[in-house]
Amino acid sequence: MGKGEAEACVSVIFLLFIGFTGAANGDEVELLLSFKSCINDPFRFLSRWNSSVALCDWYGITCLNSSHVSGIELSGKNISGELSPYLFRLPFIESINLSNNEFFGELPNETFSCLSLRYLNLSSNNFTGSMPRGSTSGLETLDLSNNIISGEISVDIGLFTGLKVVDIGGNVLTGKIPTSISNLQKLEYLTLASNRLVGEAPRELGQMRSLKWIYLGYNNLSGEIPKEIGDLTSLNHLDLVYNNLTGKIPSSLGNLSDLRYLFLYQNNLTGSIPPSIFNLRKLVSLDLSDNSLTGPIPELVIQLQNLEILHLFANNFTGTIPEAIASLPRLQVLQLWSNGLSGKIPQNLGKQNNLTIVDLSTNKLTGKIPDSLCNSGRLFKLILFSNFLEGGIPKSLSYCRSLQRVRLQNNRFSGELPPEFTKLPLVYYLDVSGNNLSGRIDGRRWDMPSLQMLNLARNRFDGNLPQSFGSEKLENLDLSKNRFLGTIPPSYGNLSDLMQLKLSENQITGSIPDELSACKKLVYLDLSQNQLTGRIPASLAEMPVLAELNLSENQLYGKIPENLGNVESLVQVNVSHNHLYGSLPSTGAFLAINSSAVLGNNLCGGDIVSGLPPCETIKWHVWWFLVTTLLVVLVVLVLLLSVVVLLRRRNENLQLEKVDGEYSNGIWDLQIFDSRASRSVTIDDVLSSTKEENVISRGSTGTLYIGKSAADDVQFVVKEMDGDHSPSSNLWMQNVELGRLRHPNVIKMIGICRSEKGGIGFIIFEFIEGKTLRDILSGLSWECRRKIVIRIMKTLQFLHYRCSPSVLVGNLSPEEVIIDGKEEPRLRLSLPGFVLVGDNLKGFLTSGYVAPETREKMDINEKSDVYSFGVLLIEFLTGKSSSSIDAEVGLHLQEGTVEWARYCYSECHLDTWVDPAIKEYASNHRNEIVETMYVALRCTARDPLARPSTSHGLKMLESAIRACSCVSVPKFSATM
Repeated sequence: MGKGEAEACVSVIFLLFIGFTGAANGDEVELLLSFKSCINDPFRFLSRWNSSVALCDWYGITCLNSSHVSGIELSGKNISGELSPYLFRLPFIESINLSNNEFFGELPNETFSCLSLRYLNLSSNNFTGSMPRGSTSGLETLDLSNNIISGEISVDIGLFTGLKVVDIGGNVLTGKIPTSISNLQKLEYLTLASNRLVGEAPRELGQMRSLKWIYLGYNNLSGEIPKEIGDLTSLNHLDLVYNNLTGKIPSSLGNLSDLRYLFLYQNNLTGSIPPSIFNLRKLVSLDLSDNSLTGPIPELVIQLQNLEILHLFANNFTGTIPEAIASLPRLQVLQLWSNGLSGKIPQNLGKQNNLTIVDLSTNKLTGKIPDSLCNSGRLFKLILFSNFLEGGIPKSLSYCRSLQRVRLQNNRFSGELPPEFTKLPLVYYLDVSGNNLSGRIDGRRWDMPSLQMLNLARNRFDGNLPQSFGSEKLENLDLSKNRFLGTIPPSYGNLSDLMQLKLSENQITGSIPDELSACKKLVYLDLSQNQLTGRIPASLAEMPVLAELNLSENQLYGKIPENLGNVESLVQVNVSHNHLYGSLPSTGAFLAINSSAVLGNNLCGGDIVSGLPPCETIKWHVWWFLVTTLLVVLVVLVLLLSVVVLLRRRNENLQLEKVDGEYSNGIWDLQIFDSRASRSVTIDDVLSSTKEENVISRGSTGTLYIGKSAADDVQFVVKEMDGDHSPSSNLWMQNVELGRLRHPNVIKMIGICRSEKGGIGFIIFEFIEGKTLRDILSGLSWECRRKIVIRIMKTLQFLHYRCSPSVLVGNLSPEEVIIDGKEEPRLRLSLPGFVLVGDNLKGFLTSGYVAPETREKMDINEKSDVYSFGVLLIEFLTGKSSSSIDAEVGLHLQEGTVEWARYCYSECHLDTWVDPAIKEYASNHRNEIVETMYVALRCTARDPLARPSTSHGLKMLESAIRACSCVSVPKFSATM
């Protein structure tokens, strides 16, 4: 604070000794100028707040009778600083709105002392501490939501008898809801969601007859739902989600004749649905999912003629799906998955409905798919897997051009795929595996330009493999366990995004085409149990991220290409039961290969794999010939020796090298994982780069420097790491494992080095031309953001399931993601937080992207990475970051950010929380954004068991980001 600012604040202290009841206009000017002097206004919204401008013409000021200040409106102006008490001393102030700014610190004690104040909105700031004591009967609206306010809700809340709106959700409040809240007889909107409140919901809520909205979700409330809530006949919205509520749903809720939204999901409720619930004729959305409810779904559901969304999934419902559901004219979303439902799908389902999403998976349903499902012309998600459905795929679905995601696997469908079914333009995910489908699929035209995932496995398809599927976006193709003949089409090499190709257990002949090596993103290749002939192509070694290769049970012959052992990403190989001969490659994945993966050949290599015979030793006459030859060239070798020594001396840093300078503390070890870097990067290059002028960023897990090799100007990035870096240490060994990892979306680690004492270490990464995600996120369109988050999630899936051992990220922050020139995300991996020490550990644990169990228990696992991804996804959607807050607040803020997102998801209009940079897109694709936020909230559940795996999360995300617009905003729950 400058001298002028200090003087202004001092002048206000003087004013505190004067009564303000009859304060002059000049006193109001003085108070407002003092408020201005104590805050930061980066965009100069308050530049006209000066004595040369009439008070009532000041920006954001409203006057009463053109003389006294009655209102202050400064929402969303990026103003920061501590909130001074001056505003609450304005004698005629009625309305104060400072929401969506960057205020911090505790709320002034005078906050509730202003008798004239009617409206107070301080939401979406960074206020801490407890709620101020005090009361005023004149206050009508109190909004303190989305801050970091802690402590208990004071019993004084009952003294604010004039309140109509209370919103203190999205904070870290603890304790019980005080029963004194029932004194607020004028209250219409009550929101205490996304806190840490415990105990039972007060039965006294039933006395607050003016209530229209109750939102107590995302707390730790227990006990039964108070039956007294049924007395609130004006209630429009009841939301008690994500608590620990038990017992039955009280039948008294059927008295809420004005209720439009009933959300009770993610609790421990039992019993059946009370018949009285179906008296709620105005219900638009009913969500009772993720409980332990039992019994049938009553036919009384026909009374809910205004229902648009019905979520009853993840319960224990039995019996049949009521025919009455087909008679709900406004029904859009029907999700009944993961129950014990049996019988047939109502034959008229979709005929009178307005369906967009149908998910009946994981039940015991029988019969056929109704022809009328897509009558609305808007059905985009059809999920029916894991039932006992039979018959053919209806022709009506072949003309359902709105379809995007179709999952029919693990049923008893038979017959052929209808010709038009393979021409649906928007389908990106098609899974019909595990059925009895048959016929040829090669003689038809495949025209599915959006297709990314196709699974036809475990059916009876025959004929040749299709040359094309009409899509250049295919990432996963599974045609295994069918009756396909012919050869592998070379055209599959054109699938540049292909990551998984499964053609196993067919009758495919011919050789493995060299063109497959053009699939540079291929991670998993399974051609086993066919009749392939010829040699294993050496070109397979050109696949940079190939991790698993299964060529077993074919008729391949010849030697295993030696260069296949040089594929650093390859972790699992199976070539058993072919006609291969010769020795195994003595490098890479073959060093750890299981004997069962090479049996059934004429291979040797007992020194590599137990169970194989040793390779024949060289005969004696050959040996003597070689010895003689070696003697002849010995002189040449001696002459070359000196040259070799000189060249190697330059690279002796691979083992030991003395250095001088800032880090001259002994001998250094350097280990290089990249052949090109081994010829150019030296210890001197690494250490000389670690200067202040070379710093490119400082993050929670270390400082990054830009470096360049003196030999050939190859650029690289150096990251400084603390900890035990001795060769036998866990830290060093894990870094060695990371150095072998290769993936197109992971920044390559090209080397590691350590001091002799093991106290200092550096990681050397390849240099990627691009910017960090933090630097460019605000300027990215939703289309770019969508592509990036999918790539990141797929990379996590690879790290968790395709690496052995699994690789954990720990802190998936935007600073550790580089966006390259092709708009592809590149993750910079270093070791997870549990092996960090010193300041690095402190920085890691206070990062806003670290999961609660990691901060609290030093526990890092796959679900911790899912949590980090969820926080990142919230930032993609909202544009709000938690990483800029200091460590002391950060422990709360990270959870506060998540709780704020949960609150906004269920309570606020989308426009109030979506990033302005993508607001235009969001307004036209509302459901896509809302479903994506739901995925983010599932990923950031506090309980790790409640979070999806990366595989499940990827499926949810892929489903969400292609959701079309619906009329209402449901509580979306993606399919397991």
